[in-house]
Amino acid sequence: MSERVDELLPVEERAAFELAPAMESAVPPEWSGARWIGAVDLECLANHTQLQLLSHAGYDRARLLVRQGTAVRGFVDVEAPGGMVQRDALEEAAAGLPAVVPMTAGAAIPSVTVIVCTRDRSALLRGALTAILKLDYPNFDVLVVDNAPRTAETADMVRDEFDDPRIRLITQPVPGLSQARNTGLRHAQGDIVAYTDDDVVVDEAWLREIATGFERMPGTACVTGLVPAGELRSPAQGYFDDRVSWSKSVAPKVYSFADPPQELPKFPFCPGAFGTGANFALDRRTALSLGGFDNALGVGTRTGGGEDIDMFTRVIIEGYSLVVQPSAIVWHRHRDGLDDLSAQARGYGSGLGAWLTKILLNPHTARLALARTPGVVWSFLQSTGAPQQPTTGPSQGHDFWDEQRAQVLRLELHSLARGPLNYLLERWAGAAKTL
Repeated sequence: MSERVDELLPVEERAAFELAPAMESAVPPEWSGARWIGAVDLECLANHTQLQLLSHAGYDRARLLVRQGTAVRGFVDVEAPGGMVQRDALEEAAAGLPAVVPMTAGAAIPSVTVIVCTRDRSALLRGALTAILKLDYPNFDVLVVDNAPRTAETADMVRDEFDDPRIRLITQPVPGLSQARNTGLRHAQGDIVAYTDDDVVVDEAWLREIATGFERMPGTACVTGLVPAGELRSPAQGYFDDRVSWSKSVAPKVYSFADPPQELPKFPFCPGAFGTGANFALDRRTALSLGGFDNALGVGTRTGGGEDIDMFTRVIIEGYSLVVQPSAIVWHRHRDGLDDLSAQARGYGSGLGAWLTKILLNPHTARLALARTPGVVWSFLQSTGAPQQPTTGPSQGHDFWDEQRAQVLRLELHSLARGPLNYLLERWAGAAKTL
């Protein structure tokens, strides 16, 4: 009888709405503050009263990115016992999020070259390329830039597993992320170059939303998007996600030097406000006219980072607009252990110090910066040193959130202090070359 009744129900009422994770995790969660991560559009739930989270083993809570169509409303944190989320609990949590105006896709479909820079991380790259090739966009190609590889593993994997005419692989023998980004820029064919990393999963609408971002404001040379955590299964991932601003920033913005935002008195010297290197796109001709990326900055050099901040700032100072388009989503796999987190902190600190040094070495940018500093450095020191508790779950004890966190912060500050010397050494070595 119950089976007969179930057959008479509408299809959408027969079972829970199934929701796939933003990223598949090969390793189960190791942290009581872990969160299952995914996205949901409430309008797609129809008459379902429950959501079944796929691949939920080990998770009893979920962080969901709530969308309305492609527009982003924000994140909610909900209970998920047994991988099941109650719709009424989800709607109650989402009620506190700001309303959004449904977005209409732009009319233009410019050609886009997606550039993925990688080095000896073929397992991660495989997942990134698989998602990129599923993009809902009719006019794109993909450049994989293999940067100073130690083995042929990446080249072999791309050749053997991705027999797709849209993909090309280029080897850049000189180490450095800016070297790799510039190699991709020189070989790109699209009107727009969209950069992402090898440890991400792009949203299906990513390029459509990037293209829409370029239409929002005349003179736009750069569009950045949202980079939320794709998995939160370890304390290190939770710490990093709390530490960065770009993983949760969902407000659309248009930045231009002609109309400086009142809420950013240090504009345009605002690390973190514009986005991050895992998700941004440039007008190719404009990027070439700006000389590309500074080869003295970036992972793989002494400086360890800063090339994305540098490009964002240069775009604005040169009179172009930078659009933040949160609906252009790239899910990021944060570093999951203390050693990897420490390496990332070292690069962030050194990269920031190097970038600030570059700003002060140029008379034009130095004048602009000195009118707004020491606020730039001071605000960074405040954000680095201010006590923070994880928002992803309860404190996981004294060891990580006090001793290990302090260790990471000290490393970042030490690296910040070494950034100026690292930048000068890299320049003296002849790494900073224009295209």
